[in-house]
Amino acid sequence: MKRRTFLGTAAAFSLLPIAARAAFVDYTPGVIEAALKDGKTVFVDYSATWCGTCKRQERVIAELLAENPTYAASMEFVKVDWDTYSKHEVTTSRGVPRRSTLLVLKGDEELGRIVAGTGVQEIKELMDKGL
Repeated sequence: MKRRTFLGTAAAFSLLPIAARAAFVDYTPGVIEAALKDGKTVFVDYSATWCGTCKRQERVIAELLAENPTYAASMEFVKVDWDTYSKHEVTTSRGVPRRSTLLVLKGDEELGRIVAGTGVQEIKELMDKGL
């Protein structure tokens, strides 16, 4: 592989987490409930900045968002900071056991959940439930 191609590819992949971050809104109390009340499907990512599994999930989500813009158009993406909200109602009311938990919600229903999963197919299947 030519050096320029390699450097260009590496630079593009380094920007994937930034693209995913742009799709997410940071959780503040009421943001999930408001989106659900408006009839939106909500993808919730419980994560911590220091969590390796969370970082891997973020990269996979970024790749999937880049491949299929329908995800961002169909769902509201919310990132819940585990260090701030692990004991908060947004976490306890849904029985979220740990950081690196991903949920898809619609109305009063949980459409799917992954705990600590990082596989592309697994996360894609979860995101597909929100379409």
